[in-house]
Amino acid sequence: MYSKYRQLFNENFTEDKYTNFIDDITTDFDYEVTFRIGETPFFISNELKKQLIEGCTQVINFIKQDDFKTLTDRALELNRKVPNEDNHTTFLAIDFGICEEDGEIVPKLIEVQGFPSLFNFQNHLSQKFVHHYPFLSELTPFLSGLNSDTYLQLIEEAICNNHPKENVILLEIEPEKQNTKIDFYYCHRDIGIPIVCVTELYQKGKQLFYKNDKGVEIIVKRIYNRVIFDELDLRTDLKLNFDFSSDVDVEWAGHPNWFFRISKFILPYLKGKYFIETTLLSDLKQIPEDLENYVLKPLFSFSGSGVIFHVKIEDIEAVKEKDLYILQKKVNYKPIIQSPDGKVKAEVRILAVWKKNDESPTLVTNLVRLSRGEMIGVKFNKDKDWVGGTVGMFEK
Repeated sequence: MYSKYRQLFNENFTEDKYTNFIDDITTDFDYEVTFRIGETPFFISNELKKQLIEGCTQVINFIKQDDFKTLTDRALELNRKVPNEDNHTTFLAIDFGICEEDGEIVPKLIEVQGFPSLFNFQNHLSQKFVHHYPFLSELTPFLSGLNSDTYLQLIEEAICNNHPKENVILLEIEPEKQNTKIDFYYCHRDIGIPIVCVTELYQKGKQLFYKNDKGVEIIVKRIYNRVIFDELDLRTDLKLNFDFSSDVDVEWAGHPNWFFRISKFILPYLKGKYFIETTLLSDLKQIPEDLENYVLKPLFSFSGSGVIFHVKIEDIEAVKEKDLYILQKKVNYKPIIQSPDGKVKAEVRILAVWKKNDESPTLVTNLVRLSRGEMIGVKFNKDKDWVGGTVGMFEK
């Protein structure tokens, strides 16, 4: 997209530099990241940046509608409802595939989540790129006029809401086993909050507690929630000492209900240039004859589980709970990033933070996934290079 920086980067790239770059990340915590990190940033032109912001603005305007909670109450009925929901989500992750339509590049909304992403890791990833390729200091991964310092300040305010750090926890299921563990490490280092497993949290009356490294009981005032209920529901081996459905005296940085409200559940409502034709199976009047041009997706799943890319009529007929699946038109991802041997597809996730008293979310930074496969995702990109997670860089 940005021929000047693409040419500069590719001329400077070597396999040894990539190895050193990965080693630089590994040495921060003596921990090797378990997901693949792409060799290159995605250099995003001002024109594409403008389109991404327009698409995000339209999504946000829909979420800000007065009747949004009424429209999405069904999402909670289909899943679970946690008490003490706040007025709006704290985090947004808005995913766009970089596609071609009528001969033009256009971002198309693939998914939107009211859930945190790799907010801390992405900041450090961009800094590592700049360290190994100093000319990248002319660019920025940030939006809304932020820099690394102001970005971290905003993230800390959103996560902690002025509570003492020891009373704010990052909550996850066996965090030491998660693919996103590197983000937890950076979050702990950047912000200073403890990382707590769901099995270590316990309830007394209406209050929640955990024990710190010294065995001292600490009250929890605010939870930075990284727990995905799909995963929790599968983990019947875990013994919890509290119930998410309990009415407890705690604040949420990312209330669990927003994971369900702001999800694929809202895709059928979104119409326009940046949105894909999406139909709830229960609303499907007729099965399209050209099913090869559609993808079947469960509304509530994580890491792409349950997605059927090559849809057959029997796949649709086999779905019993048709209000839990969508049929989505396929889009044409455009191979756009020049690697040393061919072009690579990209998906851009714009990350936003919505502080408690702000009228709207703030677009803050991004995450990019690169692919040479049929779809974005690990299983479609095994044993390939110039694929995986990376960051988009904008003009300052």
